Amino acid sequence: MRPAVAAAKWLARTLAIVLLVIAGSTFLVRFAPGYLSDAREMDSRYADAARAEISAEAARSHSLLQMLSSEIGGWARGNAGLSRQYGVPVFELIQPRLAVSGGLMVRSLVLAWMLALCAALITSAGRHTFALWQTPATLLLAVPTAAMATLCLLANSGGPVLVMALLLAARDFKFLHRTLRKAWLDPHVLQARAQGIGTPRILAAHLLPTLKSQLFALASLSIVTALSALVPIEVIFNVPGLGQLAWNAAMNRDLPVLLAITVIMALGVTCAGMAPDRPAEWESA
Repeated sequence: MRPAVAAAKWLARTLAIVLLVIAGSTFLVRFAPGYLSDAREMDSRYADAARAEISAEAARSHSLLQMLSSEIGGWARGNAGLSRQYGVPVFELIQPRLAVSGGLMVRSLVLAWMLALCAALITSAGRHTFALWQTPATLLLAVPTAAMATLCLLANSGGPVLVMALLLAARDFKFLHRTLRKAWLDPHVLQARAQGIGTPRILAAHLLPTLKSQLFALASLSIVTALSALVPIEVIFNVPGLGQLAWNAAMNRDLPVLLAITVIMALGVTCAGMAPDRPAEWESA
């Protein structure tokens, strides 16, 4: 019974978040400066057509409730409405780009966790090695994502996977180091090391099972961080994913596309944030 109640609460919370995201995004886009303006107005060849489009858009967006009903109606029909920039169903634009962004995030997360975990295992088991790893990690955290991507382009080396992986690894390293450092000092771990038990066996039998909840929480934080870095990385490296599509939609006032991507991002953050609580709830049920 408890798993069913927990699942119902999770679904209700997720639905409420989606509705709030739709309402909030529509409000912010509609009343953003420059919503009813177009750069083509400054060109005499396109000014008349641009003004006609702006007038039609102003008539459609006169009422916020009408805009909300239109967007929710598009989701109810299963296609999230029509893109105002491309004139095609929004899901047709999103589906191929979703695979591109998903692949980028998965590869980056795997590489970041390998780097952070290996570095944390080395520094947590030693005594004087943390300072050697802390300096590059601090430098990576201080450099903005866009600046790191621009440096890779100027140096003609690296790519979106490397930039996102370095960003995630630098953030995860310090958390993993502190967590593993405390775990190595637990009495039962010290006893196991004193008896000559190998490090791989200690990790598999003692450390990882006790750190399961912390690792789940760190994984959710890594996913949220990767989602936040998706737009600048894809725009700078010209990756045809959701981040680049969201940027183009924002530049062209394409509310249905921008709204759909915002909902997907919100669902990703919500699922990532709730995931660490699921195993504990299911075990206690």
